[in-house]
Amino acid sequence: MSDEHENRPPPFPHEAEGMLDDPEMLGEEDLADDEQMSDAAKKEIGELSDKVLRLAAELENTRRRAQREKADAGRYAIANFARDLIGVSDNFERALRIATENAPAEGMSDVAKGLIDGLQMTEKELLSVLERHGVKKVAAEREKFDPNVHQAVAQIPHAEIPHGHVVDVAQQGFTIGDRVLRAAMVTVSSGPGASGGASGEPGERLDTKV
Repeated sequence: MSDEHENRPPPFPHEAEGMLDDPEMLGEEDLADDEQMSDAAKKEIGELSDKVLRLAAELENTRRRAQREKADAGRYAIANFARDLIGVSDNFERALRIATENAPAEGMSDVAKGLIDGLQMTEKELLSVLERHGVKKVAAEREKFDPNVHQAVAQIPHAEIPHGHVVDVAQQGFTIGDRVLRAAMVTVSSGPGASGGASGEPGERLDTKV
């Protein structure tokens, strides 16, 4: 190296930046060290990026789970209260059935007629209030038996209703949201003819398992 280079004063900062790009001012070892540091930095940046992405995904999942739990809490908070109210609905239904069954075909008094009309209106309003809060009746009569929402209490032959369909409802079922508050207690048709028979034919045993 010449005396000019040996006696050259230290570079100013802005000159040092240019030296980093000047192969003549950097040795091979310095360039190799810079490349290694660059590779290590890239690897570290990649690892940090992966961690940030995973953390962001976990935070998003937590946020969605919290929103879902909040929505469920609001939707199902009245489940116990609704379960008590459907007992009141049962009493209205029984009262109406008894009243209509025992009402005379002709000559019903205005008082009796007003009582029956009042019971019907009150029951209708109660069911309407329950429905506004997500509580609905389970479709049952003449429907295909569904062990998720129906509970079979008897199975009888029926000439008109196909096997595995509900003949009548002993107790109305209710759901809240996508949950069953109370399964409907139903009588199910075994089809026309005597009980017993091959699978898929009248009299086939009812599958009551979910």
